[in-house]
Amino acid sequence: MVGFYQHSSELVCDDVPLSAIAADVGTPTYVYSAAAVRERYRAIDGAFGAYPHALHYALKANSTFALVKLLRELGSAVDANSIGEIEVARRAGFAPSEIVFPGVGKSPAELECAVPLGLKAINVESAGELARVEAIAAKTGRPARVAVRVNPDIDARTHPHVSTGLKINKFGVPVDQARELLTSMAGRRWLTLVAIHVHVGSQITTLGPLRNAAAFAAGLAGELRGAGVRLEYLDLGGGLGIAYDGGAIVTPEEYVAALVHEVRADGLPIVIEPGRSIVGPAGVLVAQVVDLKPRDASSHFAVLDAGMTELLRPALYGAFHRIEPVRPRANGAHEYEVVGPVCESSDVVGRDRRLARLEVGDFVAIRDVGAYGAAMASNYNRRPLPAEVLVDEGRWRVIRRRQTVDDMLSLEHE
Repeated sequence: MVGFYQHSSELVCDDVPLSAIAADVGTPTYVYSAAAVRERYRAIDGAFGAYPHALHYALKANSTFALVKLLRELGSAVDANSIGEIEVARRAGFAPSEIVFPGVGKSPAELECAVPLGLKAINVESAGELARVEAIAAKTGRPARVAVRVNPDIDARTHPHVSTGLKINKFGVPVDQARELLTSMAGRRWLTLVAIHVHVGSQITTLGPLRNAAAFAAGLAGELRGAGVRLEYLDLGGGLGIAYDGGAIVTPEEYVAALVHEVRADGLPIVIEPGRSIVGPAGVLVAQVVDLKPRDASSHFAVLDAGMTELLRPALYGAFHRIEPVRPRANGAHEYEVVGPVCESSDVVGRDRRLARLEVGDFVAIRDVGAYGAAMASNYNRRPLPAEVLVDEGRWRVIRRRQTVDDMLSLEHE
């Protein structure tokens, strides 16, 4: 067993008690399991068997430097959505040829930096963006490798805030325009078309949308081949979800088998961009109960020292995260509205949760925050960013110290 589990009536991370980390580092603190990251990466990678592929870890899920370096050690490449993420990847040791650069709003400054790097691909999202890349490449005298992100108008059946493959979404080039754009590439000296990119959403827990997107990409690749346009690979995006509620969902083996089944006839290598599915369950947010007060006749508010500034997903999406006491008591359960300290009524971590009875000073763990926890944290209410801790082979270390007010003010002037 790796990751987070109960051992001797206490929640641990790979046998390290979370209470010991919290007592030493303070709260709130993100804690990650290196073993869980390795296991989850290898499950997806291994599911491909001998089929040619590349995993490009999506840095947007969590770009904390130590985790990025850990993914590089595992053999991952990266998916970067900004020039900042590209720079983090390069400092972690990734070569430009291991980086794909998607993103719906790449600024002129970002493209001026990115095009000369010689990335594996710049995944363009419009005809206008393609023209801007082409102009910069012409100035450098070196063709730019590009993939065209196509919007297939496929319903991912996920939360509308993370659905990206419908024609009403801002992402990608509509299918009819994409066909015309793709077939025009042969005559454009400063562009090298390497792939089609399709990504229909995030936190997808059923095979249908993922399979349909792969089938669409494979079909479009076949059309292009018939027109004399050959691709290097198909970029099928990411989107594989995780079981926030602990229920059964699509396995990595089922996910990869569905992709390979749709693409195998063409034989093109597959690029995917997993993020959440690798690091999501590998992290928890440890917080402390700072107050308890009546909510109604049968429940209480449990006020934590962590909230929407440390975990935005519940306020942003109404997302569910499991919450459990680090040292659960055996004296019965009680109902709580688990809330944060931020001055917003939306700062609710968990509604109507039945938990082992809590007391002020108790530590609780909020599960599955390895993705979009630290990455979306903010300084709202001038709250410092939490510390981050990595547990590896029975030892733990701080991989990002807790931010201070001095850190926040260091960029400001009177």
